This record gives sequence, C-alpha cells and structure tokens, in this order.
Amino acid sequence: MAKKEKLKSPLAMRQGVSASRVWLPKKTDQNWETILDFLQQRFPFIPPDVLEERMQRGDIVNQEGIPFHRSSPYQGEMFLFYYREIPDEPKIPFKEKILFKNENIIVVDKPHFIPVTPTGRYVRESLLARLKHHYQNEQISPVHRLDRETAGIVIFTCNSKVRGIYQTLFQKRQVKKVYEAIAASSSLKFPITHRSRLVKGEPFFLMKEQQGEINSETTLDVIETRGQLSKYQLKPVTGKQHQLRVHMMSLGIPILNDPFYPKLLPCKGENYDKPLQLLAKSLEFSDPISGELWNFCSLQTLNLENAACNPPNPEGKCGYKK
Repeated sequence: MAKKEKLKSPLAMRQGVSASRVWLPKKTDQNWETILDFLQQRFPFIPPDVLEERMQRGDIVNQEGIPFHRSSPYQGEMFLFYYREIPDEPKIPFKEKILFKNENIIVVDKPHFIPVTPTGRYVRESLLARLKHHYQNEQISPVHRLDRETAGIVIFTCNSKVRGIYQTLFQKRQVKKVYEAIAASSSLKFPITHRSRLVKGEPFFLMKEQQGEINSETTLDVIETRGQLSKYQLKPVTGKQHQLRVHMMSLGIPILNDPFYPKLLPCKGENYDKPLQLLAKSLEFSDPISGELWNFCSLQTLNLENAACNPPNPEGKCGYKK
C-alpha cells in the first residue's frame, strides 16, 4: 500500500477527537523488535507504562483495526492508528457561539483562548473537537485559521467534498476580512497601508519582517480614541501567520495584551482577565456553491473602557444575506 494513499481510520471518533495515524517505516531503517519499541522512540515524552495501558485498552491498532499489544512484533510499511490524549487537559471556561449552519458550512464566533484545531495541551477543548462532538460529524474541518489568542469569526465546512471549494476563496483572496484591535493611540496619519515581507523568526512560532519581496499587506484605520488607547480597524489583504500582530508592532502600536509581540513573555498560565485585544469582526464573501453574498459578523466587542471582550450581544445580527 502506498504511503500517501487515503485510508479510512478503523477507530471511531471519540469525544470529538478523530484518531491520528503514523506511518511505520521499513524495519531495516531502525532496529525495532516490537511496536512498543517504535512507539517509545517515536513518542519519548509519553511514559512506557502509559503506552502499554493504551495498548491494553485497544486504543492503538493497525490499519485493519487489529489492536497491538505489548509484545506485538514490529511491522513496517503500514499505518498505525491511535488516539491523541492529553492527561488532565485543562478546561477552557468559554463557549463558542454558532452563528450560522447549512449543509455546507458552519460559522462560529470563537472566544479568546480556544484553539481552532488541537495543539499543545489542548485536544478535546479545541474548537474543532467541540464541533465534531456536538454535531457527531467527523468530516467537519476549518476553512481558515485564527490564533488561539484571537477571538471572532471562523468558518468550517461540514463535509470533505466542499472543503477545497471554500478554501479556494481564501487562497484567491476573495474573502473580505475585517478585524478590530485595541492598542496605544498614535500620532500617525490614518488610514495607513502597511506592506512588508514576513518570515519565520526565533523561536519558530514567531514571525518577523525582513528585506525582500513583499508578501503581506494590511490597511489600518482608527475607529475610536479615548486618551491613551485607540480602537483600530484592520483589513488584511493577505493572510500570513501573525500578520496583524507584527504589522501593528512595526507601526509602534503593538496590540494590547499580546504575549508574543513586541516581547515574548514567559508562560505563567492563562490570564483570562487579559485577552489579546484582537477580534476577527467580520467576513464577507460570495458563496461558491449557492452564489449568495454573505456577511458574517461577530457578536463580541472590544471595549476601550476596560480593554476586555464583552459578552455577546443577543440582539446582534449575523449570517444575513445582502
């Protein structure tokens, strides 16, 4: 069987979490006597007794769904399926709001602190796992991404057949995106269009600007000013990682409560009282299947008085046709 061949998982979705898979290379590549030997090398951060316990539960299987055991001999050139588990995964005390759903897409208003997809110490608490569990639909998938620290509109597809169609909208820049952010007031003359080249920085999860061919563009304007703080409207043309955060920093107005820019702060646990003041306020696009023009608006707001994200407004309108 070719390594890249699509293969349906023999393990059912569990609490919104789909089984993961790993390719088992030829035995000649390494001297693994058992599957457990391979797993201990592949996942050195997981204690051997935890791996053995998962095997005993039948949570680690081959591509036919046959469970591996502690003494199962190593077999190469096939897939191994397993559940990704985070012991004592922290609960995130915020709830997403479904703004719209039809047979193709789900539009979600994401709070701060919730990752869109499983990452780090969050798996079941990711927005993707929550939606899969709620709708009992393993084919749900995000069309685009938001940083875990950012709140606002995220679009998911309901089945794999249409995912690429909606992803193309973002790839071809056919989606009008509007963000809001709170940062220090500035003497710069707005509106401003900021263009730069964004590349990977150090550590690997940061971005930085450098000389070279421009690959990012954002238009910024001021919505409201109250003393030392202002609320800004941000309209990104491109969608580079951390683009808005880096562009704001480059202009001398880093977004309030940003733990990454301009200085990477040490992780001291979650501070739910100080969310990053960045909100994906709206998305507008022509539906590639129905042809309808959609404008989806977040019900959340950024408040200059306390620089915190207020509870959703139940009177807000979103998902309306224009």
